[in-house]
Amino acid sequence: MNIQDKKLEVSYLSLVLLRVMLSFIFIVASINHLFNTEKTVHKLEVATMGFLGKLLGPPELAIILSGIVMLMAGFSLLIGFKTRFAAILLITLLIPITVTVQVGQTATLGPLFKNVAILGGLLFFSINSNLKNQKQ
Repeated sequence: MNIQDKKLEVSYLSLVLLRVMLSFIFIVASINHLFNTEKTVHKLEVATMGFLGKLLGPPELAIILSGIVMLMAGFSLLIGFKTRFAAILLITLLIPITVTVQVGQTATLGPLFKNVAILGGLLFFSINSNLKNQKQ
């Protein structure tokens, strides 16, 4: 039997709780990106791989745009609207943030693996696009 043919039944409540709890980190982070932009820019500038964040333009603009995307996609994840699309958007945002800010910070590996765990949750929702259809 192929691994893709196997089905697993889970509680719908657990899916809602996972989705809601996962969304909070992006909503809170978006507020920091939008209202504490200077502090977030500083974190980028002092990060080992922070120079990568400057390749596409001014870091302030990237942080504000990422804050807007995090807020919209985080809220979408929170309410369960276009969950798969929101998860994919957040994945595309979280990967460069993780690479530029967390990779190379050997003194603080916790935040790196926090982002890895968050990526796992987002991958769950991006892979399982039929979760709404299983509501009972």
